[in-house]
Amino acid sequence: MAKFSLPKNSQIKEGKAWPKPEGATNVTAFRIYRWNPDDGQNPRVDTYYVDRDDCGPMVLDALIYIKNKIDSTLTFRRSCREGICGSCAMNIDGANTLACTKAIDECTSKGEVRIYPLPHMPVVKDLVPDLTRFYAQHASIEPWLKTTTPEPEKEWRQSREDREKLDGLYECILCACCSTSCPSYWWNGDRYLGPAVLLQAYRWLIDSRDEATGERLDNLEDPFRLYRCHTIMNCANVCPKGLNPAKAIAEIKQMMVTRQL
Repeated sequence: MAKFSLPKNSQIKEGKAWPKPEGATNVTAFRIYRWNPDDGQNPRVDTYYVDRDDCGPMVLDALIYIKNKIDSTLTFRRSCREGICGSCAMNIDGANTLACTKAIDECTSKGEVRIYPLPHMPVVKDLVPDLTRFYAQHASIEPWLKTTTPEPEKEWRQSREDREKLDGLYECILCACCSTSCPSYWWNGDRYLGPAVLLQAYRWLIDSRDEATGERLDNLEDPFRLYRCHTIMNCANVCPKGLNPAKAIAEIKQMMVTRQL
């Protein structure tokens, strides 16, 4: 079994290796990032051994197994367990994804599963990132229908063709996997909105029912808010819903050019 070891200059130290479950014959090791802001200690990586015959198939199942049967102090977010809420987004075997939709068998080629919080984000505790800024950026694009026309009696109508333009956009669950995989967001996250928020912005820009296109484009017209994207495609590669934020960002840039002609 190949072993993963931390770099010699890493500030993350080797932590506790918990004992293997007695009598288990099908065991997978999980090396998990641990940090508690209240104990004054540096981050560490603890090793846990999960009995696969007593655990579900997904990484989230393993985390729940560890918390319930080995170490109740392990902290992580989860909710729907079906890839809908985005709560359990984390870095698994070097890639951002959802723990609830990532099968253990998909990431055990090296005999160990490595789990860290989403990269380049403040950590609240263990695998829980602080997404305060991310949500504030989402709010800044005003993600709701804006109209000046009097509200209809029943509903805002939309043609089938206009509705189809929203496919590949509305499915975003704001898990932040894409934004936290983007180097431009790592270095300019205080000013660059990032892939997830810009995909959401485009979703409202092309909604045929919305009547604030010019206002929305004005809000994005900034050297950093939109234009830090360099199309390296990390966002599309890691999106657990198979979306393409880079394409949405390119479409917004095209809209900027078109309205200036």
